[in-house]
Amino acid sequence: MSSVEATAAIRKTALNAVHRQMGAKMVDFNGWDMPVEYPAAIGCGIINEHMAVRTGVGIFDVSHMGDIRLVGPQALVAVQHISMNDASRLAVGQAQYSALLYPQGTFVDDVIVHRLGEDEYLLVINAGTREKDFHWVRDNTRQFDCAVENLSDDFTQIAIQGPKAVGVLQKLTDADLSAVKFYWITRGSVCDLKKILIARTGYTAEDGFEIYVPADEATSARVWNEILNAGKEFGIVPCGLGARNTLRLEGKLPLYGHEISDTINVWEAGLDRFCRMEKPEFVGRAALEKAKAEGVKRTLIGLEMVERGIARDGYKILGGGGREIGCVTSGSPAPFLKKNIALAYVPPEFAEVGTAVKVEIRGQGVAAQVVPTPFYKRPKTA
Repeated sequence: MSSVEATAAIRKTALNAVHRQMGAKMVDFNGWDMPVEYPAAIGCGIINEHMAVRTGVGIFDVSHMGDIRLVGPQALVAVQHISMNDASRLAVGQAQYSALLYPQGTFVDDVIVHRLGEDEYLLVINAGTREKDFHWVRDNTRQFDCAVENLSDDFTQIAIQGPKAVGVLQKLTDADLSAVKFYWITRGSVCDLKKILIARTGYTAEDGFEIYVPADEATSARVWNEILNAGKEFGIVPCGLGARNTLRLEGKLPLYGHEISDTINVWEAGLDRFCRMEKPEFVGRAALEKAKAEGVKRTLIGLEMVERGIARDGYKILGGGGREIGCVTSGSPAPFLKKNIALAYVPPEFAEVGTAVKVEIRGQGVAAQVVPTPFYKRPKTA
């Protein structure tokens, strides 16, 4: 493939021109041209963006995420078959974290399942697995009486995240956001657009909302700019993928290809609280029963660096005598916590809180210790 063809293959959201006009640093993220951070000249940069979300409010373009709709008389049965959580517990207007699993109990992807109506569900999927996920869902629900639609290019998804997110969005919508609980959804007018889906979800370990507006450039840019204007009194800043990653790491929110993948099962990833083994048969259930009986060989832990150094993705974890025992899946400085933290897979015998290990950084073992996770929990509001 020529460089011209490779460049042409990069996908862009409807807000791409807006990001470039704002001076964002753009990167290729899973085939998408996305902002990693915005310039310090407008009060941004990864640290400032991260801190704005923790203490105030930030806005993200998450339109690269995918959307799959299942609708029809057997939509619930289909969702139950392909996902590990129990969608029968969802009321209309409620959402849940879940995952699609291969027959061997490993991850196709993690998803958020929204129940939009009596027989209508929306799965929000990851950007890098869009096509794979859609084909997998379609192929594994053919036996059910429901339609499976790929709506991934229909929406511009904008995330407004942080403790002041509700104050910003309430200025722009007729929906009563105080009545929307965490992981619930509603519809309302947003920036004079009617019947917009508003979800109180996110990927930052903070309160916040994600709105789904038509994916044309003019409408998307108008909504983005109106949110920024409405948020001025709250100190809103635009945020890129860099802050999104450090925020989700502090909250121990998994990332596909890092903490979860087609080689990692639910028990290893520590996501068993979202896996309802008691519900009827679902893809991967038999393999998970077997894996649980056999016991896990590795488990996901949180690490805090004791000595100076940053544990980056892919770095080796060393046990006694310098023996390699595991690998870092995600690691970086944590701006709000002011520590260097990481997630890693190690054998269960090294998973106890307080266990001392080393991370191999530039050929040297640097001291770290196992700590409780999530590293950060947002304060409870009154």
